[in-house]
Amino acid sequence: MSLRGKIGAGAIALASTPLILFLGTWEGTGQNIVYGDKLARGLPTVCKGLTEHTSPYPLVIGDFWSDARCAEVESLVIRKGQLALADCLTNQQIGQNTFDALSSHAHNVGTSNTCASRAVGLINAGHLAEGCKALAWAPNGTTPVWAYVTDAAGQKHFVPGLHSRRRAEARLCIQ
Repeated sequence: MSLRGKIGAGAIALASTPLILFLGTWEGTGQNIVYGDKLARGLPTVCKGLTEHTSPYPLVIGDFWSDARCAEVESLVIRKGQLALADCLTNQQIGQNTFDALSSHAHNVGTSNTCASRAVGLINAGHLAEGCKALAWAPNGTTPVWAYVTDAAGQKHFVPGLHSRRRAEARLCIQ
């Protein structure tokens, strides 16, 4: 059964409660006022990481979003992202934790980037443990990946908090 089939059959949940809680750990909770995310060069962001690239509604710095609006739009955005992610996952053995870990990664770096990642390539090839590890580490096993931001001058900077998130995603992925 395909991953979309597992979703349709209820074996894999979209916007699962554990995923929402996991995203809250990394994206914050109570972010009801649209702010300029410093790590994303001022990208307007609200709720649990909603941006102008994911939200169906405009984001204006300083605008207030109610908890109900955050929950509604987050659920919509997460589900939409997960359905797109499901289309690039071909390994029939993927379970909820792996799907949630990849969903968190995609929510943070973009679904197309996650789908094109070495991690998804390995997972699709049946190398689950190696693919999960690849969410946080380069092939040498010691160099962090997906934990850098590029500043306005084009310089890359390591962000320890992003690497902590990647390591947490890798742990969730393999559970």
